[in-house]
Amino acid sequence: MQLIDTTIHFVKEKLQNAEGGHDWFHIERVYKNALLIAKDEECNLEIVKLGALLHDIADSKFHDGDETVGPKIATTFLESQNVDKNTINHVIAIIENISFKGGNFDKKFASKELDIVQDADRLDALGAIGIARTFNYGGFKDRALYNPNIQPQLNMSKEEYKNSDAPTLNHFYEKLLLLKDKMNTETGKKIAKDRHIFMEKFLSQFYAEWEGEK
Repeated sequence: MQLIDTTIHFVKEKLQNAEGGHDWFHIERVYKNALLIAKDEECNLEIVKLGALLHDIADSKFHDGDETVGPKIATTFLESQNVDKNTINHVIAIIENISFKGGNFDKKFASKELDIVQDADRLDALGAIGIARTFNYGGFKDRALYNPNIQPQLNMSKEEYKNSDAPTLNHFYEKLLLLKDKMNTETGKKIAKDRHIFMEKFLSQFYAEWEGEK
């Protein structure tokens, strides 16, 4: 499909200098996850594809917390491709409602397509890839690996979550280990369960090595 091919080219170009956990390859993995999940769901596949491809076109973390940049860029691009207004509105709603934001964020929009893309994005924050992305971002932000004296904050507001500079390992408890129970689709839940177990094993090994026990 020409629109999807054009969108892939646009996103690749836009994210060519992005941080390693939020680059084109992240988008590609989310896109593949979304297609896998969509096989078992009644949905508009074009909207799923566009939502997956454009969901992180300008992550607010890299734009001083401004959550309007991504939707604006996506809207301008889709309008340039003469995409119909309803499709654009749906894709923008996915972009605006997909993020975790500390887990205390109520979605202002609901659709099967959002459920699919959100699950696909969350899967990329789990398992081996999720661990790699977490430490990559922690290094990018020059954060400590772990500090036993700084406890994870489990009930942060959206603003507290966005502004946190806690050690990287805290992120497992503040977000990653919570995702399994926040999945929307059956396929997403099944994959998340396996990746969750992998992360628990990693943490167990990490603490054992930290304490010199293994």
